[in-house]
Amino acid sequence: MINEFYKQRLQGKSVIRELSEYATARGKEIGYENVFDFSLGNPSVPCPQHYTDAVIKMHQEKDPMEIHGYSPSLGNTAVREIVAASLWRRFGIPYKTEHIFMTSGAAGAIAHAVRLVTKPGDEVIGFAPFFPEYRPYINDSGAKLTIVPADTETFQINFDEFEKMLNENVSAVLINSPNNPSGVVYSEETLSKLARILKKKESEYGHDIFLISDEPYREIVFDGATCPYPAKYYDNTLTCYSFSKSLSLPGERIGYIAVSPTATDAGILAIICGQISRGIGHNCPSSTAQLGAAAVIDETSDLSVYETNRNIIYDTLIELGLTVVKPGGTFYIFPKCLEEDSVAFCNKAKEYDLILVPADGFGAPGFFRMAYCIDTEKVKRAMPVFKKFVNEQYPDR
Repeated sequence: MINEFYKQRLQGKSVIRELSEYATARGKEIGYENVFDFSLGNPSVPCPQHYTDAVIKMHQEKDPMEIHGYSPSLGNTAVREIVAASLWRRFGIPYKTEHIFMTSGAAGAIAHAVRLVTKPGDEVIGFAPFFPEYRPYINDSGAKLTIVPADTETFQINFDEFEKMLNENVSAVLINSPNNPSGVVYSEETLSKLARILKKKESEYGHDIFLISDEPYREIVFDGATCPYPAKYYDNTLTCYSFSKSLSLPGERIGYIAVSPTATDAGILAIICGQISRGIGHNCPSSTAQLGAAAVIDETSDLSVYETNRNIIYDTLIELGLTVVKPGGTFYIFPKCLEEDSVAFCNKAKEYDLILVPADGFGAPGFFRMAYCIDTEKVKRAMPVFKKFVNEQYPDR
């Protein structure tokens, strides 16, 4: 018998994926170069040549069993050591090998982290706007995701609503900075205040509240800034990382959980993750991808194109009078629509072959997301089309 729960999921497919598929189909009709597809957050710059060279070299020189065989359940031990050393060096937190668990990307990291610190029926609090896949990530574990409404003026945490929603059933809080979809980077002030509240509530409730920090965009930060590292502010932090964006390796599906050394039971949490893998199948990520990422652990792709694209789009949106918070990182921008119905707004844009994502699923109705991880030349060609769309459809704005 087919599982009806997942069968019903077919009625609620990812809007992002549906729009991406539409853009591909439309491209076959008119040429994809004429479709201005801002739907999918797929990195548009190549991975570092050093990564490619390292992978080629290991395939030529290493024992085939090392690169093609299963890694240990917690990940390649040498790779875990390299990851821990890098985090210690960069953020001043004394991570050791025992604190690192290798995963199949950030999705695999979150899948383990949630099961690590919740039981069925527990509540996890997240913040709008948020990546829509958080709902199945959390709810399918047996926990319940509750979303705090957005502060649409800044897209920092809406603390007034957050404190109202905190309760004894909350065992974890999920954050994403730099944020998909807003592009906002949580400030030190935001993270410090969040830490103070969580520490106070841990004492009040008499149990741990873990912070699950989803950080795949950590290296994509603009204007010469750096992204504050949440684990520096709060002891019970599980950092979920992916190399997909920093190294342009989404297809390799490689990431990790870093357990803060100051967290409760820090020495055994990665080991417990190995047991969680037995039940969810996210075990033993690619040995090649682990070794390749370790070879370029402190490198990134050339990410500068994303800041260039942000500036072009942001300046155009401001010129047209749209309301938008300037992204501090990622490759997304999150403007307010020119009408209340974001789906209607984005459908009108499709008539101009502009593929924009309505933000209802991100928990921020009335906004839309643009993923600008595309060639700058195409971004430049898209702006006159965007101006035409706005001027023709909303002349009285």
